[in-house]
Amino acid sequence: MRRLMLLRHAKTETDAPSGRDQDRRLDDRGHKDAAQIGDWIASHPPFPNAVLVSHAVRARQTWDIAWDTMKDRVPAPQVEILPELYHADPAQILESIRTATIPSDPKRLLLVGHNPGMHEIALMLIGGGDHAGAKALAHNLPTAGLAIFDFDVKDWGDVAYRRGKLVLFVSPKLLRSA
Repeated sequence: MRRLMLLRHAKTETDAPSGRDQDRRLDDRGHKDAAQIGDWIASHPPFPNAVLVSHAVRARQTWDIAWDTMKDRVPAPQVEILPELYHADPAQILESIRTATIPSDPKRLLLVGHNPGMHEIALMLIGGGDHAGAKALAHNLPTAGLAIFDFDVKDWGDVAYRRGKLVLFVSPKLLRSA
């Protein structure tokens, strides 16, 4: 069994001072939402033992803030910054999942990336599971939204479209309304 967690970066400023999209930083709400989703992850095992993060500032900040909230409660995962996750399409994201090897053969993997690719792959991976979560996820993977999938496979290389069981979809907005 493999667990995949797809986390979209938290809310960002509209423009970066540099003018480069990849340099956009989290805004105040993004900081709060990243901490809230980190707290949620720390309270809902099993925890990721490997994390792949886009090199964009907003994705790295999302992970750093979430981890800062979790670090005293969960074992430290191996973290890798992957430039190829920046605005990756579903095929690129799937390739990153299939080739995940840090630590050697992780069983639980968290990806921190961007829409539209993260939303598209989340929809493409659903092969069953949480119907209400799938319905909530249908139109958008919101900022700081987290989609959790289980795959009945032995290797990440066997992860495929429509083979994932959507365990849960959660976001700061859903947590606030719960």
